[in-house]
Amino acid sequence: MQLVDHNTFLQQLAALFESTKDKGTIWLTHKRLTHDGEDIAMKEGDEDDQSREYPCIVRVTDGKKAEFSTKVLSKDLDKFHSAYGALLKASMTTLRKRDKKREKQRAEQFAKRKQRMADPVVIDGPKRGNGRRKRQRQVKAALRHEEMKERAAKREETRTKP
Repeated sequence: MQLVDHNTFLQQLAALFESTKDKGTIWLTHKRLTHDGEDIAMKEGDEDDQSREYPCIVRVTDGKKAEFSTKVLSKDLDKFHSAYGALLKASMTTLRKRDKKREKQRAEQFAKRKQRMADPVVIDGPKRGNGRRKRQRQVKAALRHEEMKERAAKREETRTKP
């Protein structure tokens, strides 16, 4: 990973956003940098450790060839974040809007399905004579309903297990 200064980082990030405008993914990570390259020794009750200000490292990758990062000191953080935020706002215009209508429709279908699963299948009609076929269909539907409940319970059980 290539470590660059702030201005170069922002220029390369803008170019990366431009190159992935139509299609692509960019991963941005922010971390507190605790290792400065020297060996770190654990010290008990170190007052210097509590008052120490750590720099922040910002990394960018597209998962392929572009990987670069910058180290931002705490005194430069406000200036960097204002430029970085402006760049992000300008570059996020190509994102697609969420289709809330379709999401709402899917949520309603899921709620209906769940409600149908909770309601028991009513079996009525004579065992023999007129209405016998109707009762047989209801019995078959009740069996399918029970199987569906068991599958859903099994699926929920596997989701909750880590």
